Formats: sequence, C-alpha cells, structure tokens
Amino acid sequence: MRKFGLIGKSLGHSFSKKFFTTFFEEHAINAVYENLEVSRTEDLQNTLNEEFSGFNVTIPYKEVIIPFLDELSDEASAIGAVNVIQKDNDRWIGHNSDAFGFHQSIKPFLTNQHERAIVFGTGGASKAINYVLKSLGVD
Repeated sequence: MRKFGLIGKSLGHSFSKKFFTTFFEEHAINAVYENLEVSRTEDLQNTLNEEFSGFNVTIPYKEVIIPFLDELSDEASAIGAVNVIQKDNDRWIGHNSDAFGFHQSIKPFLTNQHERAIVFGTGGASKAINYVLKSLGVD
C-alpha cells in the first residue's frame, strides 16, 4: 500500500485527507493519505525519511522545505515555493501546482485590458500567483 500525506503546521482546517481517501476508494487505488502536523522546521527531515510516496505541503513549509529536497522542477525553482513533493527512487523532487491552479482559475477573467494587479502576502502561494501574473505580462 502506498502512503501519501499533507505536511503542515496546523491541519485541522484541511480537507485533503477526506478528499484523497475518497478519491483512492472510488478509483480502487491501494493507498492511504495522512495529515502530518510538523511543529518545527527541524522535524521536516524526519518526515521525509518516512515510507511515503509523496506529499502535499502547506503553511508554513512551502518555502522552508526546499533545502530538504534533492531536486526542484523548473517551475518550483523559479517560484521559490513547493506544494507537491514526489518521490523518485530515493530522491525527493519538489513541484509547484499552485501556479497551474491559479492560472486555470483566473484565465476566464483576464482580458488584454489587465495591466496591473495587487497581490497581498509574501508566502508560497503568493509567490506562485506573482509568477503566473508575470508570465502573463501583468505587473
């Protein structure tokens, strides 16, 4: 059985465990999904050493997890934040799906008239938003 999990500091608000558990059951995937509350940055390495196939990452670890990884996708490297970690053999590879998700959600609302945007925040998700807006030519 494969194991996946969500790494974050406080996960009581997260719907990920329920979502992925239902998804695995509906698609007959032999896997489990666990919430992994990590209270200290120093404990991230121990979490990555466990027998997991991959992780999602949320507040406050999207940026600070990067030094614990073996590799980053080009997009995650450009953004400077990771919210998906893939295990490839014994290597941990960081990805960023926030950028794709934001881009897909904003596409229907963008026109050629949009030149500037204000982004509140400086965390991992806002870095992904800034990356997408810049790629679309929005200051």
